Amino acid sequence: MKTIISVLFCLIFCSNLIAQQSPFDTTIYGRNNAAGHWLQTRGFKMYYEIYGQGEPLLIIHGNGGSINNFLYQIPYFSKSYKVILADSRAQGKSADSLNDSLSYEMITDDLNALLDSLHLDSCYVIGWSDGGIEGLLLAIRHPDKVKKFAVTGANLTPDTSAVDPFVHDWAVNYNKELSAKATTPTLKNQLKLAHLLSYEPHISLDALHTIKCPALIIGGDHDILLPKHTMLIADNIPKSYLWIIPNSGHSTPIFKKDQFNAVVDDFFKTPYRKIEQFGRFE
Repeated sequence: MKTIISVLFCLIFCSNLIAQQSPFDTTIYGRNNAAGHWLQTRGFKMYYEIYGQGEPLLIIHGNGGSINNFLYQIPYFSKSYKVILADSRAQGKSADSLNDSLSYEMITDDLNALLDSLHLDSCYVIGWSDGGIEGLLLAIRHPDKVKKFAVTGANLTPDTSAVDPFVHDWAVNYNKELSAKATTPTLKNQLKLAHLLSYEPHISLDALHTIKCPALIIGGDHDILLPKHTMLIADNIPKSYLWIIPNSGHSTPIFKKDQFNAVVDDFFKTPYRKIEQFGRFE
């Protein structure tokens, strides 16, 4: 049986790229002993890596992913930032107790604990997919920790108001199929991740209204998260910009890497301005 991440790669990323020897297979990111560290926190052992110097930047991966998903962002942003990446609970090298539940809120609080352990009072944040959800939650649950954040492919709910119906149905069916046969430790761990895809998150618009820091909300025009939902997120964050990338799906940090890196970097480095009244003609 395919693992959840291989299924996601086939469904979401690009099967032609992954079928060949991809950069993910050869990158040192995610297995770099010189940059790698461990943190015992909140009942599990978290693996993380740090690159570069400067203002701290936390980058958060998606469901079933790991640090190496950002092989195009690490070398770019580490030139100007102290880049911090972790394998989230129950993913990558960060093993988790099979008896524990798993939620986006739990992963978000893990990341907050990591920032505390590094004595960081605030940072910039990039989140992709589930990492985008956790970026939103970090700004909601730990607002002082986030200076600015950019998230791509995030959603507030798991239903078809947010998720492409084909992908939604696939995730629900996969979760049911896995539930019936999750008897081994590996399958039980996959089931925890599948549950997130099928039944979470549940973030209210009122919660978005509490976000104080500037946000860049990103999605592909053919993302698995519907562009109208991405717009809804941006519309409900007081200091937000919206960027829908044309001719793009869910994997904007990979297939639109040059645009993605440049625009996000500019967002972090440029003071936020509210555009209203005659400014809308600019």
